[in-house]
Amino acid sequence: MKTGSAAVAALAALAAAPAAVAFAPAPRSAVAGARSAPLFSSVDDKTEVREYFNSEGFNRWNKIYSDSDEVNNVQLDIRNGHDQTIQKILNWIEADGDIAGKTVADCGCGVGSLAIPLAQMGAKISASDISDAMAGEAAARAKAMGINNAKFYTSDLESVSGKYNTVTCVDVAIHYPTDKMAEMVGHLCSLADDRVLISFAPKTWYYELLKKVGELFPGPSKTTRAYLHEESVVRDALEKAGFQVAREEMTGTSFYFSRLLEAKRV
Repeated sequence: MKTGSAAVAALAALAAAPAAVAFAPAPRSAVAGARSAPLFSSVDDKTEVREYFNSEGFNRWNKIYSDSDEVNNVQLDIRNGHDQTIQKILNWIEADGDIAGKTVADCGCGVGSLAIPLAQMGAKISASDISDAMAGEAAARAKAMGINNAKFYTSDLESVSGKYNTVTCVDVAIHYPTDKMAEMVGHLCSLADDRVLISFAPKTWYYELLKKVGELFPGPSKTTRAYLHEESVVRDALEKAGFQVAREEMTGTSFYFSRLLEAKRV
């Protein structure tokens, strides 16, 4: 873990970016007739996330999650960290060799960073995002690549329904309040027949310090709340839903921190 000047730089990044701990948007409600207790602590959280990622947030994160050269050093670092997390998931799935023909729900799909390569591996993809702009960009990218086994739509996580072999939720939990994390994990598990893949910013003393100090220097682009989560809460929620962690990874760069768990139904 970097300290000293690197830690100061990280604090500055936390102040300057709305998700400097690097997270794609969480999804929004769109399924007709779906009703459940809201996972967000208030409508403000959901509204902030939806509006941000449909406006300036979309422009910023679309560049980060692409090959664009119009990114600064912090954004480039976040891109590299996110890419590492995605590649770790793809490596696991490729090693298993059984994704072709299986159904996958990618909740909080962003611009399709995970959904598109999974579709290319033969999975049947149902991908959702809170942002119309993000889901539309993901669909456009998939279409340009000739992918026809993936659908993209606008929905929040709590309104995603159905049953899927695998459910993924990568770099989304940053937008969910701490007291709702277990409920969110439980909902993801209710959608999965076989496996859940989830990543989150772990709540450690170091990351908590970065977040707290960063909040002392708010930047003009900091428009969404950021939540860190205790790993024990996530693991307990998975176990309560009948899942057991099978594989785990941690990705940490200068400005991106993401704990990745794969849990399988037992």
